[in-house]
Amino acid sequence: MATPGQSAQIIFGERAAFYTTSESHTDPQVLGRLVELSRPEPNWKVLDVATGTGHTALALAPHVAWVTGTDITPEMLAEGTSLRNSRGVTNVVYTIADVHDLPFPDGSFDLVTCRRAAHHFRAIDRAIAEMGRVLRPEGRLVIDDRSVPEDDFVDSCMNLLDFYHDESHVRQYRPSEWTAMLGDAGFAVEVMETYTRHRPLASLTAGVSAATVEKIEALLAGLTPEQHAALSLTGAGEERWINHWYVMIAACKS
Repeated sequence: MATPGQSAQIIFGERAAFYTTSESHTDPQVLGRLVELSRPEPNWKVLDVATGTGHTALALAPHVAWVTGTDITPEMLAEGTSLRNSRGVTNVVYTIADVHDLPFPDGSFDLVTCRRAAHHFRAIDRAIAEMGRVLRPEGRLVIDDRSVPEDDFVDSCMNLLDFYHDESHVRQYRPSEWTAMLGDAGFAVEVMETYTRHRPLASLTAGVSAATVEKIEALLAGLTPEQHAALSLTGAGEERWINHWYVMIAACKS
């Protein structure tokens, strides 16, 4: 059986081109807010962990000296390289690396960012520790990721739906879990913002097997009206919509 990391490489290798144009991953409002929370400075060196096709790295590039984007999936970085070149960006470089074992010396970066990826990390505490290790003292960590509210039903249901959609999924964390994990790793959380997007159910059912769609449909068919409301599950048939929860965090290394 494939590990989460191996599953991620397979799944994201197959879907790499999608992430170049994905509305969710290219969202200018979210990218703009991430840049604001990063408080970038012109002389900074930045690490964008699990960069995918490089949207975060490219958003930060005009504001800093250098950005290194890492990912475990070569196909993602190939897409990112094409996107970088098409925009004429010269201060972004991409390299294969695993967040759980980053190939950089201690204190190498002023800012570390990680967007829409942490819910795939097989050992989140190790990943946070590595991101902290490569940050200089008082460096900034900015995370934007899928999340769940402080609600047991929504937590379990959304995590199961996302695992059905993508078997490399590990866990979407509650804001309270992020606060605890970052505190344990020596970070002081400065900003914790949550937001939601009401997205088509097709965001979970598209591009997966018929058997997986059946699992998703069976789960949804068993929900009570109250559970429908908790998920903001609306519409019918192919015109159904469901909430997706997110969290954006800015923290400082102590």
